[in-house]
Amino acid sequence: MTLTDPLSPLMEFDEVEPAEDCICGGCSARRRARLHAAPVHEGGHAAARSVRRRAAVLMAAVGTAIGGGTAAAGSATAAPSPTPGGNSAAQSAPTPQGEVSGLYGQAPGARTFAAPRTAAAPLTRAQIIQRAQTWVDQGVPYSMSRYWSDGYRQDCSGFVSMAWGLNSSQTTWTLPNFAERIAKNDLQPGDILIYNNSASPQSGSHVTIFGGWADSSRTKYIAYEQTGPSTKKRSTPYAYWNNSGSYVPYRYTGLSTGGNGGGSSSTAFPGAGSFGPGANNANVTKLGQMLVQRGGAAYYTSGPGPRWTESDRKATQAFQQAQGWRGSEADGIPGKDTWDYLVNGKGRNIDGGGGGGTPLPPPPVTGAPAFPGTQYFGPGQNNDHVRQLGEQLVRKGFGGSYSVGPGARWTESDRRAVQAFQQAQGWRGGEADGYPGPDTWRRLFS
Repeated sequence: MTLTDPLSPLMEFDEVEPAEDCICGGCSARRRARLHAAPVHEGGHAAARSVRRRAAVLMAAVGTAIGGGTAAAGSATAAPSPTPGGNSAAQSAPTPQGEVSGLYGQAPGARTFAAPRTAAAPLTRAQIIQRAQTWVDQGVPYSMSRYWSDGYRQDCSGFVSMAWGLNSSQTTWTLPNFAERIAKNDLQPGDILIYNNSASPQSGSHVTIFGGWADSSRTKYIAYEQTGPSTKKRSTPYAYWNNSGSYVPYRYTGLSTGGNGGGSSSTAFPGAGSFGPGANNANVTKLGQMLVQRGGAAYYTSGPGPRWTESDRKATQAFQQAQGWRGSEADGIPGKDTWDYLVNGKGRNIDGGGGGGTPLPPPPVTGAPAFPGTQYFGPGQNNDHVRQLGEQLVRKGFGGSYSVGPGARWTESDRRAVQAFQQAQGWRGGEADGYPGPDTWRRLFS
């Protein structure tokens, strides 16, 4: 049967919509994006609505021409655009997300709303943060329907899927299938915070990646997130700018050290004794490699390697100075803060370039006396620095181990008081040995 004239204006539909029989990834992705695009009033593009409307008109007209009438017209409306579930004023930033999809928008196969993840290589916390940082560095634009060059959807849940190395782009509602719920005090870099809005599941939900606490009171943290106009790394009030009480912390179960681990031994600070003249170990190599990644390659004529050299000291000092640290805070010997900044991608690079977003401020030093050096503390030491240390510990509320004093002579009471203070910072093992270093001193007096 020949189609009548009323159909002729619709021929432009064939020029806009990808061919239905084309199975290439690009056409499949465009068809899926247009089908699930948000309505215009929720930020969708008018062109997508126009394509859906013309498709419906075309199917209805073809049905009428063939002789179907109302039945064909009714079937043309079987795939409406998503209907918003609500528009509460308490919703978070407008971060609408797409549905579960494979890489580059390919069909995910069996929909994995409650299915276990497909196999992927385990990741360390440092790798998760490094992956997140790549989108920050590239300024990936926000989109709920487009896919970045690495294959992941450019919305908040696609961003987390990328950072966690999943083999598909998930949603805020399905990411918990790849994670376990944790408490606020258990949060570590690479964990996430999810807010799911049941009133508007697609348009009102959000997720951020936890990058570490930004203050000692744990009221702010460094958030990596995908939100308009592009990926951000910024200091954020816990748990978020709005709907704060509804965010839930989760930990990826695919961590290479296990979902319940307190951090990989390769990322925990190994202790000041691992660095400096005479040191020869794998931690020196790891330090050098991280410094090279942060702009310190010019300081190395060879290596980095396991034996400590002046190149390691100069590169470390350059990184410390790039953060704005001076004096004993930039002595070229890595402490807990230096290691934390390197492992978790914090602060500024050696060349002065930020890691993306607003760099973290240097540790507070206002009113803090300069650290005199480790040689003044320990068995047999008797000096005013020991007395100054003890008196500050008492002022800070860590004087319970003193039966007398504190005084100028180092005692076991001093060691226990220092250890209690270090443990209160969340440090363990060699990080809480009871002997003050530059980081302990700075935090104690700041």
